[in-house]
Amino acid sequence: MTGNHQTPALLLFSVFVAVTLGITTWVSRNRHGSAEEFYAGGRLFSPMENGFAIAGDYMSAASFLGVTGLIALFGYDGLLYVVGFLVAWLVVLFLVAELVRNCGRFTLADVVAARMSERPVRIASGTSSVTVSVLYLVAQMVGAGSLVALLLGDTGEAARSWAVVGVGALMVVYVSLGGMRATTWIQIVKAVLLLGGAVVLTVLVLVRFHGDFDQVLRTAADRSGHGAAFLSPGLKYGGDWTARLDFMSLGLALVLGTAGLPHILSRFYTVPTAQAARRSAVWAIGLIGGFYLMTIVLGFGAAAIVGPQALRGSNASGNTAVPLLALDLGGGVDSTGGTVLFAVVTAVAFATILAVVAGITLASSASVAHDLYASLRRRDAQPRSEVTVARVAAVGVGVVAIGLGLLARDLNVAFLVGLAFAVAASANLPALLYSLFWRSFTTRGAVWAVYGGLVPALALVVLSPVVSGSPESLFPDVDFQYFPLQNPGLVSIPLGFLAGWLGTVTSAEVADEAKHAETEVRSLTGAGAA
Repeated sequence: MTGNHQTPALLLFSVFVAVTLGITTWVSRNRHGSAEEFYAGGRLFSPMENGFAIAGDYMSAASFLGVTGLIALFGYDGLLYVVGFLVAWLVVLFLVAELVRNCGRFTLADVVAARMSERPVRIASGTSSVTVSVLYLVAQMVGAGSLVALLLGDTGEAARSWAVVGVGALMVVYVSLGGMRATTWIQIVKAVLLLGGAVVLTVLVLVRFHGDFDQVLRTAADRSGHGAAFLSPGLKYGGDWTARLDFMSLGLALVLGTAGLPHILSRFYTVPTAQAARRSAVWAIGLIGGFYLMTIVLGFGAAAIVGPQALRGSNASGNTAVPLLALDLGGGVDSTGGTVLFAVVTAVAFATILAVVAGITLASSASVAHDLYASLRRRDAQPRSEVTVARVAAVGVGVVAIGLGLLARDLNVAFLVGLAFAVAASANLPALLYSLFWRSFTTRGAVWAVYGGLVPALALVVLSPVVSGSPESLFPDVDFQYFPLQNPGLVSIPLGFLAGWLGTVTSAEVADEAKHAETEVRSLTGAGAA
């Protein structure tokens, strides 16, 4: 890209950073430093505000950059991500939103440990939550690197590395100073910007083809080089049985993973009641559903207008499809319209990454402080020290995410998020559902459910083609690939549920019927909820 594109994009991005830092500074001056304020924003947000914030948290770089790129490169098979991301919210709405709000205070472990021995359950759940959060953060870091390389016209490692470091530093500032309240308002601003940008681009794509989406699809198929196969299943996941099983594994992970994501579950604690939590989920479904419908238009539009070859030339994984589409829709490389639209879309994408990493970092630092640290600290320590630990943890999580983001910079961001969803569905979801709905569930069952899903999921990723054994791997020059699927969900998710069941039935502990009854009443009525 030329300096004509670079300057306005950097200016717009700087404006967003300045505004969000202003919000963070203002909030930090008006907070009273309590754990409830830092973790849950004082539980003062309305369902609409929280719905926008949830949408802002969920519509990440994987959605705006990765999913659109996958649709542009693989056509029909890229739609799996759209369907999986959206259908997952039905699981959240009907199974966990209200119940989590009623049973917990700040984290997932609050729900699981409500009727068990707290220490082992909190350590297991906290470890899993931090792992999922770091994997999710890596995807955002990769998106940041791709955007900066495109923006500066520099595909070298130095530009991407500085982008990752810069985003990591900003996210630590947001979380450390502002906590949940600042993060929520940043999410709301980002959601409005992202939805507005998606609407503009969708309208421009349809105008280019005179409102005929069928013509968009035909043109995309023609330019793809695959013809009608571009619009049929199997281009990415239909080559053999391994690819088909990978398709099933990814779909299972996407549909079940959202209900186990720590940064999504923590958002339900920011509203005053369980009813408000459910209404927040309804708002989020409407906003997210509209957005993903637009990504379908943008993905096929990028294939039709820019072309898969040009997309791969810019970024092999398709992460830059949306900015390149905006550039073309605005009039091309040397046009004023192209410059402005490219700048706006790139700035919105940066805003997306910054806002999402802030939410994820807050959730992971909360798990470190509220679950891991609180389980190990002295009982007479002051609650305020927990918030201090959370701020320090934000720095540590940021450093780890930056390091892994530099390592995985050539992978598609939506694919990376798929791995995070698989781990969340394997480790967090079994423990959460069993604790809410199984009367006989025990402490051993909870711990086994978490580790029985977490360890296999991570081990299978390490032994998969993602890490070694192929030119697209993290380490292409070595080969310790023993698991053929790229996503472990098909194996690790059932293992998580199986381990939870096995741990419970082999446990000598007798489940506390009174605590289960109390949890059941509380989850369904909200009586005694924080």
